[in-house]
Amino acid sequence: MKLTILGCYSATPRTMGNTTSQVLEIKNHMFLIDCGEGTQVQLRRHKVKFNRIKHIFISHLHGDHFYGLVGLISTFRLLTREADLHIYGPKGIKEVVTLQLKLADSWTNYKLFFHELTSEKSELVFEDDTVEVYTIPLEHRVYTNGYLFKEKTGDRKLNIDAIQEAKINIAYYQKLKQGFDVENEEGILIDNEKVTFPPKKSKSYAFCSDTVYKEDIVPLIRNVDVLYHESTFLEAHAHLAPKTKHSTAKEAASIAKKAEAGTLILGHYSSRYPDLEMFREEAKSNFENVELAQDGKLFNFN
Repeated sequence: MKLTILGCYSATPRTMGNTTSQVLEIKNHMFLIDCGEGTQVQLRRHKVKFNRIKHIFISHLHGDHFYGLVGLISTFRLLTREADLHIYGPKGIKEVVTLQLKLADSWTNYKLFFHELTSEKSELVFEDDTVEVYTIPLEHRVYTNGYLFKEKTGDRKLNIDAIQEAKINIAYYQKLKQGFDVENEEGILIDNEKVTFPPKKSKSYAFCSDTVYKEDIVPLIRNVDVLYHESTFLEAHAHLAPKTKHSTAKEAASIAKKAEAGTLILGHYSSRYPDLEMFREEAKSNFENVELAQDGKLFNFN
């Protein structure tokens, strides 16, 4: 599981910092999460292959989280994209994107699917054989969701030496990978766990975009391996968090601690602060394993 931060600042793009966007690589998928202005430039800068992006997840309809979307969709068209593109986001995202395409007479030459969200409860929005994606209802000034990405448990690993010693025919190898007990060549039922190893531990990633401190998301993200949580303010400006429906670094750390997350990544910083290390320092008073999102930073959680 790899995470590339394309942008991690709040409100407006800057010469040295971009608004929210990131790429999650998980089980051969490349998911784009939020798409602030400049996202496609950042994708090029970090050599992300456009044609691998099949699914885009938008948290909410504030500009710093989706104003780069229609430009990216248009660029896909200019690059003669053929693969389908699925966009998940709040109700209204289809209208705002298709209106711009209509007025510019720039309809896509590939299939564009919108999955509009309205539920106030967590729901499964994507699933295949390897990955599940759930919404994480958040509380901001407009309807907002985070997203929980979960790897499904993989196949068990074959212990070839034990399999050969147990005299199991190769025809049963797939059954063993799937966890079944099988009969050997002498008709004896062999316990699966004696001839296989457990599958690699599945990984999970929770993206919690703009939100006020919200403890009721904790059960949804409990034991998540990696939690990205917005941390717009430091404690000196904590009084602004409830008014603007944002969180502080310490509040993000509190959520990580209550959820028993493995790693906390902070982001969505206000530009009023000159030193990002201040966010880490304040968060570590509540939770030990804290990382800082920075534009272009790659996290590898394999």
